[in-house]
Amino acid sequence: MQLSRRLQPLQTNVFADMDRAKATAKAAGREIIDLSLGSSDLPPPAGALESITRSIPDTKTHGYLLFHGTRPFREAAAQWYGQKFGLAVDPETEVLPLIGSQEGTGHLPLAVLNPGDFALLLDPGYPSHAGGVYLAGGQVYRMPLLPENHYLPVFAEIPAPVLAQAKLMVLSYPHNPTAAAASLAFFQVAVQFAQQHGLVLAHDFPYVDLYFEGEPPPSILQADLGKTCSIEFFTLSKSYNMGGFRVGYAIGNAELIRALRQIKAIVDFNQYLGILNGAAAALMGSQATVQTTVETFRQRRDVFVAALSQIGWSVPLPSATMYIWAELPAAWATDSVGFCRQLVEQTGVAASPGAGFGKSGEGYVRFALVHDLDILRQAVARIAEFLAR
Repeated sequence: MQLSRRLQPLQTNVFADMDRAKATAKAAGREIIDLSLGSSDLPPPAGALESITRSIPDTKTHGYLLFHGTRPFREAAAQWYGQKFGLAVDPETEVLPLIGSQEGTGHLPLAVLNPGDFALLLDPGYPSHAGGVYLAGGQVYRMPLLPENHYLPVFAEIPAPVLAQAKLMVLSYPHNPTAAAASLAFFQVAVQFAQQHGLVLAHDFPYVDLYFEGEPPPSILQADLGKTCSIEFFTLSKSYNMGGFRVGYAIGNAELIRALRQIKAIVDFNQYLGILNGAAAALMGSQATVQTTVETFRQRRDVFVAALSQIGWSVPLPSATMYIWAELPAAWATDSVGFCRQLVEQTGVAASPGAGFGKSGEGYVRFALVHDLDILRQAVARIAEFLAR
């Protein structure tokens, strides 16, 4: 049997690779402390769960859900966006429900790239961004994110031949995995660059609420007020702790929304209506759960970074996200994969190797703060034992 060549670039995935490593360690009797996946352990809003519960007995919610049946959710998303960023959004033409924002970033290249076109991606960056480009037959140009540049891409360094073939640029701030933030001024430069070179500008924005200091993270549409070339992806996985419910949405340029909707119509319908009812309740209800989530991750950040410092591992205090991006000790500087495999094998602590997010991620490891304080302290104690060996 001969399978498609487009599968070749998809042979490895940082989350799938660590899933296998965790399974092996668990089979060997290790108690796993999983810091490899940004899957929140906190509860969803009570109002969201109540709305879903009320929906279940209603037989009208049990059938296929097509686009026009999602209107109440789209209105809720548009209203939430307007309240948060002060910009009007048309729920009919500028909002599209998604089965998680990853569906949107994975499918967008199918809508905007022809085979051979380049997509400009962050390196390190989220794996689905590159995966969607490969499935569309596109080429990936990786824009290195370096600490001396505050983990922001330098557009002037993109080679002219690549730029001539580029059709898409994907940004994502606050950034996974580095936890870096970007200003509105940076986005304004990015929008001007995209307009100048005829690029679709996609902004993956899952950590819209998870920031701890400074100004709130800006929306790309605040820099592209006419929605000329931009589309932004949101999720309820982080702010509302609803990762398993797989609810996301796109907001942006009407032509891009329509094109992505065409792709979506071929691939799937939508979630169960009851889940979208719960998501709408989360967006429109009290935001106290969001603030509790932010404060919880702030406290975990402070405790984890302090604990690492006490064992001699100094890392910067991130201003956003649920992650710690830590430069590896010198002995592991060129083998983040080996570090993470041996760490989980010997201690049961699972983390994500920086190399799994791109070439520029080598030499780093990402820890997800998805356990309570006692477990995080226990994880650092195990890490200390591992490093001492």
